[in-house]
Amino acid sequence: MSIIVSAIGQGLTWGIVGIGLFLTFRILDFPDMTVEGTFPMGAAACVAAIYSGASPLVATLIAFVAGMLAGLVTGFLYTKGKIPVLLAGILVMTAAYSVNLRIMGRANLSLFDKPTMLKNHFLESLPPYFDSVVLGIVVVAIVTALIVYFLQTNLGQAFIATGDNPNMARSLGISTDAMQIMGLGVSNGLIGLGGALVAQNNGFADVNMGIGVIVVALASIIIGEVVFGDLTMNQRLIAVTIGSILYRFVILLVLKLGFNANDLNLISAIVLALFMMFPVLEKRFRIRHTLAKGMTKHD
Repeated sequence: MSIIVSAIGQGLTWGIVGIGLFLTFRILDFPDMTVEGTFPMGAAACVAAIYSGASPLVATLIAFVAGMLAGLVTGFLYTKGKIPVLLAGILVMTAAYSVNLRIMGRANLSLFDKPTMLKNHFLESLPPYFDSVVLGIVVVAIVTALIVYFLQTNLGQAFIATGDNPNMARSLGISTDAMQIMGLGVSNGLIGLGGALVAQNNGFADVNMGIGVIVVALASIIIGEVVFGDLTMNQRLIAVTIGSILYRFVILLVLKLGFNANDLNLISAIVLALFMMFPVLEKRFRIRHTLAKGMTKHD
């Protein structure tokens, strides 16, 4: 039971990362590689701030700002520097490694005996692993509600229009460059926030903890879409978090089957590939089923 609760807590925490990537990957249609740099940057900024005496809440907000600044750099490189978004993200991701080392002063930093958002009287009174579930629900609910509200505003509609059809958006007087910069900033801010929460949950920050993050975040998005099918924009945001929880259960099942934990990145990539191919495989299956049914009737 404790393993299941732990998986749910991790799924909720990582769901924030999935929501952040959803803004660029699905709405803006950007393959943003910055996330593998901003995730550990958020963790590094949060842990370093806690070491400097900041409260866990303030440190978590600092992580959001740190991730947002990195995303803004990617946005400026893409819109103003005319560097392809994929390459711009890789450049910022690479630079973030050195920045994270500067922030922490070393490759990893432990939160042992330091205050975190999980260390308060209420959460510590809960059964094991329920603290991360409760905190995850609260943060995911706040983040989702804010994004839902934002997307219903005129600015949010301009943001969606930019992702749907940039040329049409420009013809309507929308500054697509500003929308893209804003999207990359908010997206990576949320990913930095997710990094901060994961670091506090795990008890440490490491410069290499961003490896494979984009695969995990994409898995949350794709699994949610495959499982629930056609959804409204608001429903898709909720599906991302549920997809993140389901992904954690898939990984848990794979480990229970005896696979090595060192193969997690490989397993994650395979799981993501299978879910991405699912619509194609389903379509082919239906075609073959229809053909087989037709041949049976003909006979």
